[in-house]
Amino acid sequence: MAQTNMNRRDFLKTAAGAAAISSMLCVAPSSILRAQGQAPPSERITLGFIACGKQSQHLMRAFLNSPGTQVVAACDVDQLKLERSSKGIVEKFYADKKDGAYQGCAVYADFRELLARPDIDAVVISTPDHWHAVTTIEACKAGKDVFCEKPLCQTITEARAMIDAVRRYNRVFQTGSMQRSSREFRFACELVRNGYIGDIKHVTVNVGGPPEDRVLPAQPVPDYLDWDMWVGPAPWRPYNSELAPHISFDGFPHWRYDSYYGGGGMTDWGAHHFDIAQWALGMDKSGPVEICPPDGKEYKVLTYKYANGVPMTRDGQARGPEGTGLPFQGDAYPLWLEHVKDKGGRVNGVLFEGTTGKVEVNRGYLKTWPDGLKDQKIGADQVNLYNSRNHYTDWLDAVRKRSQPICDIEIGASSVVVCHLGNIAHTLKRPLKWDPKREVFLGDDEANRLLSRPMRGPWHL
Repeated sequence: MAQTNMNRRDFLKTAAGAAAISSMLCVAPSSILRAQGQAPPSERITLGFIACGKQSQHLMRAFLNSPGTQVVAACDVDQLKLERSSKGIVEKFYADKKDGAYQGCAVYADFRELLARPDIDAVVISTPDHWHAVTTIEACKAGKDVFCEKPLCQTITEARAMIDAVRRYNRVFQTGSMQRSSREFRFACELVRNGYIGDIKHVTVNVGGPPEDRVLPAQPVPDYLDWDMWVGPAPWRPYNSELAPHISFDGFPHWRYDSYYGGGGMTDWGAHHFDIAQWALGMDKSGPVEICPPDGKEYKVLTYKYANGVPMTRDGQARGPEGTGLPFQGDAYPLWLEHVKDKGGRVNGVLFEGTTGKVEVNRGYLKTWPDGLKDQKIGADQVNLYNSRNHYTDWLDAVRKRSQPICDIEIGASSVVVCHLGNIAHTLKRPLKWDPKREVFLGDDEANRLLSRPMRGPWHL
């Protein structure tokens, strides 16, 4: 898409005008719409999207293709990303379907304007991590249900504030940790929970490490981007294209590895794989009691200890077949995984080791010791975990039923807390004692100060 010379003032005027026009739905008889295979507007879950970056495109297509939904609005501080999503994805989808009830996708530069619309039932949030807490809490106050990308939030204090808001306003919240809706992960956890590998001796989680802040030179802010709003509640930094890349950027934005805006590989992949480890250990609403960073002596790698005596370590090395030299993230991931399958290499996901066997699992990959364990049938009288076959429709069904989806707010919070605990231990470079019930470090004021961070005004929890 070609860049435009529209400044922010013009952008806001255009967005406001589009919002005023698009907020009206064309009312068609329900019988006609049902005959066309469409739910009438009164029966659809109307969705608004907060942030329109790379991940949002995937989510938009998933929800557009979910029956009984209608996307009516989108919001972003980047005009080009917003136009690409609202016009190029959403409106094209409905035009191709010839949906007679659809009158366009309203666009907003400020998420608060989107939340103010009474005709929006729920929102999908895929902002950078530092915005998750504020947008979620405001959405709950506005009476919207929420699907929010993982990791849940930027601090442990934010996690608790998000839980409180979801419960206080009785909202349905799904964390985007979609691995729980994949058969191989659920089955691996059921094997562990039902004792098929004996008593658990050790869990290895292979993810990246803490954020790696580096100096990025200040660059001119593009005229299509509201940089002040992008930074939002986080500490101020000058604009750099690696933090908020242009729509043509096809890699991983650096904000994930900047401690102002993300938590490094620990929270990126950790929110997926630590989540599975917690699920298998039955720790969804709990967590470790001690966190020990690597010290080159007793602890070679980051080590978590649970009250039941089970240790869990972070292995940051990609364990592909020897000599492949392939990373396990980004565009090379599918190729790496094929090498794992074809040449017997070890996968980077989660490894559970018990007294009588082992289970290793990742996306599209499951290996057991003994080998026949992968064919084990879980009986109806055994532990059968929540079976979701589609992470998106699971949330939509929960919205309709007013029930908790597979990855409720408390599950997302427990998983991200594990990630943040590891980052805090790395920062302080010493072992920490943690009380998962009270959500505090024991006898450690310095560590407890890292549970939260100041927010840049006017934003607050």
